[in-house]
Amino acid sequence: MDNLINAKIKVEDMILEVNGKQVMIDSDLAKLYQCKNGTKEINQAVKNNLEKFPERFSWILSEEESLNLRSKILTSSLESSNHGGRRYNIRVFTEQGVAMLATILKSKIAVEVSIRIMDAFVLMRHFINENKDIYYSLNKINNELAQHDEKINYIFSKFDKKEQLFLPGEVYSAYSEILNILNDSEKEVIIIDAYADKTLLDFIKDIDSKIVLITSNKSRLEDVIISKFNKQYNKLKVVRNNKLHDRYIIIDRKNVYHIGTSLNHVGEKMFSLNKLDDEIIKETLINYVTLIIEK
Repeated sequence: MDNLINAKIKVEDMILEVNGKQVMIDSDLAKLYQCKNGTKEINQAVKNNLEKFPERFSWILSEEESLNLRSKILTSSLESSNHGGRRYNIRVFTEQGVAMLATILKSKIAVEVSIRIMDAFVLMRHFINENKDIYYSLNKINNELAQHDEKINYIFSKFDKKEQLFLPGEVYSAYSEILNILNDSEKEVIIIDAYADKTLLDFIKDIDSKIVLITSNKSRLEDVIISKFNKQYNKLKVVRNNKLHDRYIIIDRKNVYHIGTSLNHVGEKMFSLNKLDDEIIKETLINYVTLIIEK
């Protein structure tokens, strides 16, 4: 008899973890039990005795779970069992399911192999129990690494781009970047644009913060349009002043961006967008603008 008990097969290597439970797969059991028809014999035995195999004993993996299991174990029993060519999803058995399967197959080899499998399950439980502190530490480390990755990704997503240049035609890129700046505000956005028009309203209509616009008397943003906008959104304050030439966006009176074009011409011509670093310049500009607003 081709006794697999004496073969160089480690049953412990065939015990896998699925959804937090230790299980064995149908094709490995078919090999151990020397089933002539492979997994068909295993699954037919279960089908003929469904009442003996509640879901806690045995179940069929979903397609996604089967694919994940195959991808995780590339050189294990899955590969040696020709799992890549099977046309149906994997059936798994818990320790109780394996014991029940042995009573149905009713062969000498099934009994001998089942004893070996039971011993392997016990050995695995002892191993996990003896090394539970290591597993706990590894799990904790993995969780901490995942949290660090999230923090690093968040930092990079918020990384300040000090200087940017937009070429003619890069309308969406420029529009998107300015929206990102506006959305970064918590309470207030101050926009300085002497020639603002209705385009500005499209920028700010979905911004949650209060908006203050400082524009010139020559601005094409008429009072009637501003009034209609505020009837719906009620967040725009317009200050007329002819002493400011350059365009700026001030976020929460902390961060200041210099824009080389009016917002109503974003992307039409080449322009630069720069975040100011010099604290003295920023403070001087913010103080001056504050006086204009509160005048």
